[in-house]
Amino acid sequence: MADFDFAEAALAANPLPVRDPQLIPAGRYFDEEFFRLERERLWPHVWQMACRLEQIPEVGDWIEYSNLGQSVVVVRAKDGIKAFHNHCRHRGVPIAGGKGNEHGNCRKQGFICPFHGWRWNLEGECTFVYGRQLFDADLLEKDELALRACRVETWGGCAFINHDDAAPSLRETLGPVLGALEAHGMDDLRSEWWFATVLPANWKIAMEAFMEGYHVMKTHPQLQRALPSLFNSRYGNDTGGVGVPINPNQTVRENIAAQIQNLQLLSEGMGGMCHAKEVAIARQLADVELPDDLETAVQAWYGMVQAQITEQLRAKGENVPDLNAVCVSDPVEAVEFLFPHYFLLPTFTSMASYRIRPLGPESCLFEIWSLTHFPKGEEPPVPMEPTILPYDSQDFPMIPRQDYSNIPIQQKGLHSKGFEFMRLAKNIEGLISNYHRVIDAYIAGAPPEQLAQATQKLGYNFDGRILDLGL
Repeated sequence: MADFDFAEAALAANPLPVRDPQLIPAGRYFDEEFFRLERERLWPHVWQMACRLEQIPEVGDWIEYSNLGQSVVVVRAKDGIKAFHNHCRHRGVPIAGGKGNEHGNCRKQGFICPFHGWRWNLEGECTFVYGRQLFDADLLEKDELALRACRVETWGGCAFINHDDAAPSLRETLGPVLGALEAHGMDDLRSEWWFATVLPANWKIAMEAFMEGYHVMKTHPQLQRALPSLFNSRYGNDTGGVGVPINPNQTVRENIAAQIQNLQLLSEGMGGMCHAKEVAIARQLADVELPDDLETAVQAWYGMVQAQITEQLRAKGENVPDLNAVCVSDPVEAVEFLFPHYFLLPTFTSMASYRIRPLGPESCLFEIWSLTHFPKGEEPPVPMEPTILPYDSQDFPMIPRQDYSNIPIQQKGLHSKGFEFMRLAKNIEGLISNYHRVIDAYIAGAPPEQLAQATQKLGYNFDGRILDLGL
């Protein structure tokens, strides 16, 4: 930014900076030193999605979130959501969980250290020290024994934590895209299933498969076949930009059938990305009267579909937004990336979401949720733990299964002799370049406010251009 100069001394700490925004050094995905810099200079200062709030609905409910050796307990206290660093103030043993992704309720007894039995209440105050007389009084002062709080903010049905007390707020960091997603009903979504896998790949490689749709033609051929005009207009040889996806060689009715087929494939392939209940409503309109002009007809049909999804789901008691209204007032991309590791994929009223956590330079934990609305009182049991599968399991939905077929072999390819850089299309793979340069700004120690301004530009950037981040 204008007030921050990336001096040679700052860049010297980074062995693999992005010097040309179209070229991403391959070593950033496996180099031990670069991974150490991310661990020390990025992750302690960013907002991390820690849990979904429906996992901790009652006072005393807690869940453990861990990443790169840092464990945090997120708990619902009497006056809201709190988070604490997960260690006993005596000898450092975790006071809850300790293995990652554990959960429980501590309303009656509080948090109890399994080593010596010291206890803390939901406010983090130490309420019991066994053998208190054995210690010097100054070691047991109230403030000394209190659990160390971790910053926590709630948004979109989730709790986000940040280890940096000086970092800008979640909303200041991520910017206007949060408001747009709120308008699309984020706060009322609930998880209906949760999958996870360990991928033999760097966490950034795992994320970048979802920062552009350029890969659809080869990786997801079923989507390409259903609506070739949509993807060819964006990435192929067809010109004219991205408009309503139509096939001029088909009738209006054939085009509508192709739209329905595409929605069905999205539903089967991803769940929350397009929910089965929404596809069923779209099918009700397969034979509706439409204008003769193809583009006008398809536009009108989508308007009818969105109106009927809104009306019918509201009639069932679901608190869904007015889709036609929010598509005008608060448009969002097919994929929205919330730096550094969380994705949301909205289509109609439901969404899929991804969270990626690094396990090492060439290993990561990849989680997928299907999120949708339910009538009040009819919510299904909350998935408290993910269904963990091998990354090549046929039990994954089709779309992530196809992506997982590429990610591990791409990681291997990055080690090939002579492969020095990824080469990015500046007008369609820009998000990959943009978020890498934000990572470099964290490594270089840019001021928090300037990091936030750059991070905000990652919103609405799916399939986007390489941007001037002011860095």
